[in-house]
Amino acid sequence: MRVLILGGTGEARELARIAAGERGFDIVSSLAGRVTHPRLPVGPVRIGGFGGVEGLRTWLRENAIDAVVDATHPFAAQVSAHAAAAAADLGLPALHLRRPEWARCPGDRWTRVPDTVAAAAALATHGERVLLTIGRQGVAAFADCAGHRFVIRSIDAPTGPLPPRYELLLARGPFTFDDELVLMSRHRIDVLVTKNSGGPQTEAKILAARTAGLPVVMIDRPPLPPGAQTVGEVTDALDWLRARARQRVP
Repeated sequence: MRVLILGGTGEARELARIAAGERGFDIVSSLAGRVTHPRLPVGPVRIGGFGGVEGLRTWLRENAIDAVVDATHPFAAQVSAHAAAAAADLGLPALHLRRPEWARCPGDRWTRVPDTVAAAAALATHGERVLLTIGRQGVAAFADCAGHRFVIRSIDAPTGPLPPRYELLLARGPFTFDDELVLMSRHRIDVLVTKNSGGPQTEAKILAARTAGLPVVMIDRPPLPPGAQTVGEVTDALDWLRARARQRVP
């Protein structure tokens, strides 16, 4: 069974590694190419966009794909929508692998917002020094926040407008709890702005903010396409693939 994994996450790499080692699967991974030096999964990798739903549909047909697993970042809403639409058009089984969200715990001081524009507006009621950890995309929403001083952390430098006062930290996680506490203390951070990406890889900043008593402006995930079949763990995605493979055996 030939499977396209839309990846870029640790879960996608783990799924590709395990499935590529199992008999009966031909795995192809696809990365959007938004990170300069991405961590590559096991097996064949395609890098770059498809050209919307039509381009993805054509690629799936020309490459004889039998199933699609969308294991992209929880905030890659457009990719997920395109994957769902293209698979539906071709009658292909499709699965969305999404790690569980972070849940608010005792001691958390969260302000939940739907997007980066709302996150920027929410800063009006918080302190001056902001740790911004939303990746390089979306930073432009904070360009008019002249009353704040930002520490912007991302793997690659953001493009487009930037806040008047900022310091850029180019770094790739995971970061430890101690690392995050030191960073917040050194820069005298008043508030953390982040996305609810979920998972243990970047959770240390949430734990550090809780320990330090800092407020967090938490950007909620965009919704998945209507009717999307979703699992939260790599093991569940593997079970789904195995079940699809068994259905194909005469």
